[in-house]
Amino acid sequence: MELRAGSRIKSAVCDTEVIAVKAPAEDIDIRCGGVPMTEHTNSEEEGGTPAMGADGGTLMGKRYVNPEETLELLCTKPGAGSLGVGDTLLEIKESKPLPASD
Repeated sequence: MELRAGSRIKSAVCDTEVIAVKAPAEDIDIRCGGVPMTEHTNSEEEGGTPAMGADGGTLMGKRYVNPEETLELLCTKPGAGSLGVGDTLLEIKESKPLPASD
């Protein structure tokens, strides 16, 4: 799937929905629950359950990144599946402390 910053995609096996904050220029295999994600506008009802190992769930408002940090997704609707690129699961991005204001 070709992804651009601002693209909205959803899971085919759970309620997870995300917005791309940062995306690489090339096609990328974004998955949720071990199944490729679909365009947000896709109205087809797909079912199933997240695959074993990809069923850790997503958290609303959290940003998920790949190890290289070339991909960043913001979770807008949580679900039972874990986000990943291919078989590699994404990690929650660590928040940085705000600078002190004097």
